[in-house]
Amino acid sequence: MKKKDLVDQFTEFLREKCYKDLAKAVSRGEKSLQVDFTNLDKFNPQLADAILENPDENLDLINKSVEEIDFPKKQPVNIRFLNLPENTNIRIRNLRSEHIGKFLTLDGIVKRASEVRPEISEIVFECQECGQRLKVIQDKKSKKITYPTRCDCGNRRNFKTIEEKLYDARWIAIEEPFEMTTGERPSEIMVYLKEDLVSPKNRNKTEPGNKVKVFGVLKEIPRTTSHGKKTRQMDILVDANNFEVSEEEWEEIEITPEEEKKIEKFANDPKIYDKLMSSLAPTMYGLDMIKLSIVLQLFGGTPHLLSDGTRTRGDVHILLIGDPSVGKSQLLKLASEMMPRGKYVSGKGVTGAGLTASVVKDEKFMGGWVLEAGALVLANNSLVSIDEFEKMGKEDQVAMHEALSLQTVSIAKASIVATLPSRTAVLAGANPKLSRFDPYIPVREQINIPETLLSRFDLKFALRDVPDAQRDEKIVDHILDSRHFRADEIVPEIDTSFLKKYIAHAKKNCRPKLSEEAGKRLKEFYIDLRGKATTEESPVPITLRQYEGLIRLSEASAKVRLSNKVDEEDAKRAINIMKYSLRQFGFDPETGLIDIDRAEGAMATSSQRSKIRIMLDVIDELHANIGKNIPLEEIIRRAKEEGVERPEDILKKMKEEGLVFEPKPRVIQKV
Repeated sequence: MKKKDLVDQFTEFLREKCYKDLAKAVSRGEKSLQVDFTNLDKFNPQLADAILENPDENLDLINKSVEEIDFPKKQPVNIRFLNLPENTNIRIRNLRSEHIGKFLTLDGIVKRASEVRPEISEIVFECQECGQRLKVIQDKKSKKITYPTRCDCGNRRNFKTIEEKLYDARWIAIEEPFEMTTGERPSEIMVYLKEDLVSPKNRNKTEPGNKVKVFGVLKEIPRTTSHGKKTRQMDILVDANNFEVSEEEWEEIEITPEEEKKIEKFANDPKIYDKLMSSLAPTMYGLDMIKLSIVLQLFGGTPHLLSDGTRTRGDVHILLIGDPSVGKSQLLKLASEMMPRGKYVSGKGVTGAGLTASVVKDEKFMGGWVLEAGALVLANNSLVSIDEFEKMGKEDQVAMHEALSLQTVSIAKASIVATLPSRTAVLAGANPKLSRFDPYIPVREQINIPETLLSRFDLKFALRDVPDAQRDEKIVDHILDSRHFRADEIVPEIDTSFLKKYIAHAKKNCRPKLSEEAGKRLKEFYIDLRGKATTEESPVPITLRQYEGLIRLSEASAKVRLSNKVDEEDAKRAINIMKYSLRQFGFDPETGLIDIDRAEGAMATSSQRSKIRIMLDVIDELHANIGKNIPLEEIIRRAKEEGVERPEDILKKMKEEGLVFEPKPRVIQKV
């Protein structure tokens, strides 16, 4: 088909199907018009095929066709297509040479992005020999300016720049979404955005972390050697015609008036907490207290900005430690899917940089060092589920400290100094060292997580697989019903899409504050529990860190009801959850009391510290009588006489804390 015929047919399509929208765009001074590709396909399938097969040329022709339509004022308008045919949607990893030059749809998450910078699209040169003016279209693939090869007068070198035409542009790197790449290394590709696609509004939509659907032309660019010479190998990129955000932010979730009525009605349901719990992993039997905690985590508390500028987080962090086959991974995965921008990662395959942020060099496309966001930043204002948390390296775990406590990620590398927001709730799952969780051994000895990181979690739960004939029968019956006999009946009481909208409504509209009754209840619980520490040797049952966690849980409980007031029932609910968590991790079987040091993974619990004091007295006494080199057997004998059980374990703890050391086998010295 000839160019003129194509222009005529494109013009006819725009007049018949898009005239009103085009007229509005021109009158408002807009630079582009969104067009549904299916409308073009219905109007003229041949035209649609022409754009898909030869988009480079034909997209320019349809933009020129806009100029053929009479409007009161002339203004260039770019036609931006949406909803390309399903067969144009190709996974990034499946792109091949046959796709080069074709109009495609690609799904991905923005991994990194350059700054928006002006670029030259065309230059008018003047020949300094004869004065003739020459217009040269610049190559988008090249960073170098293209000059005229020669003038009609024979001049090949002496040209002066008279006029430049500029447009704004930026590069983004997108990688395959998490759900596409389970167990695979995600592939990535560079995308070139220009003109209205990088307007201030659109720029925010292509920031790292956003999930986008890109409609564009796949192009190739030669790789170059370190000396700048082109090689036979090619890199591929996408020249975007359009894009749309395919993952909503809380603020972007649209709620119709009918849905709002449904939300208000559900908020007044007396069984709202039970229904929310049963909607989280309905095929998993029991775990009610843990499910309730995760529900409250999805809603979150209220962040507070204090008068001195200090910010206290509103997000709740939860750690699940459990035996194999108890459903930790399933809970983590489901929780991440209930949140817009929620992310699920495995500690086995994630690094500190992958969780927080890193600086990468990209001279070819980005023009230097670029900040690359990790999962905690990508999921800002959402939730990250981290499975196999204990398998993360120590350095990677250290990188999480700031993100969990201050909810920011600071980076200072390669001339880039930045602080990124990471207001993200963390739900982590870990396995004990010996596969099974032992309630009689402090948590620090069972998982490879530093105490400073353990203490950042508001709640810790143990998921134990303890043989119990009655409970086991119920679990097996539930599995049979949910998968075989009554599979159609065991479904979530609340649809996931409605739940997302309900949470979005709560997060946008609710800022709960403590009532006097709730504040009094929380204070009584805290003071009463602290009051059980009657002496210096007594274990500390609770600290202000847990008290702040109680406030967050109470606020989240009020949000569930869409209430701006935290009442006494919310406080009771938070207290019950905290008690459940403390009993599982803070109960010291030697004293029969709650010891927060045991729950927070401290080097020594209260009962161990009192034994350490006795051991130090024994060592001091033996040091005075024997000298600095004290036989191990003598220390153990004297310690047992003083009533210390398992003195070998206490000595091991003292070595860890740097109180004593072993200069040679079975000889102890005090530091």
